[in-house]
Amino acid sequence: MIAPLPQQPDADCALCPRLADYRAANRRAHPEWHNGPVASFGPLDASMLIVGLAPGVTGANATGRPFTGDYAGDLLYQTLSRFGHSEGRFDRRPDDGLALVDCRITNAVRCVPPQNKPTGPEINTCLAFLKSEITAMPRLKVILSLGVVSHNAVLKALNLKQNGYRFAHAALHQLPDGLPLLADSYHCSRYNTNTGRLTEDMFEAVFRAIDARLAA
Repeated sequence: MIAPLPQQPDADCALCPRLADYRAANRRAHPEWHNGPVASFGPLDASMLIVGLAPGVTGANATGRPFTGDYAGDLLYQTLSRFGHSEGRFDRRPDDGLALVDCRITNAVRCVPPQNKPTGPEINTCLAFLKSEITAMPRLKVILSLGVVSHNAVLKALNLKQNGYRFAHAALHQLPDGLPLLADSYHCSRYNTNTGRLTEDMFEAVFRAIDARLAA
């Protein structure tokens, strides 16, 4: 049975009025930017789905590709390359020719939020798209959540209680009923790396742990 294609928000999605207003303001200030819901990147038959928080205003909101155009993407795509999950050269542009290998990237919230902080209702509104994304990946074995917001959104999308699976960096959660493995990492944001909360070694250790678990 072929899995259905994931549900996508409309190009000018108005489900979250605050986010729609913020997109409109950015469109007026920067008409050359993407300024819309950011689609997922990577093959649907991948075994790993990486879930971030939301598009950055000068990153994915500007370029239209997840984690492209800001520091968080520099670290993420560098790490994916080192672990064989990408082909080609990442150049902070959606037309750089980069392709993902056995990996797909999405966000818990598809539209850029002011100050990079979506509200609870906005996160809940986007859950339908995240759930559809997960359902549409027939070979999915692991979901890597970048940050606690992503972690909690994934659990909600899977109808699981948060108190049974607490977020912790490098944690691997075996979910019930044949669901994918849920892995956690601190978000690869410039703030987290500048403060030392997340280092390159710590980030790579998460990917090594995922590989080891999947190979067991």
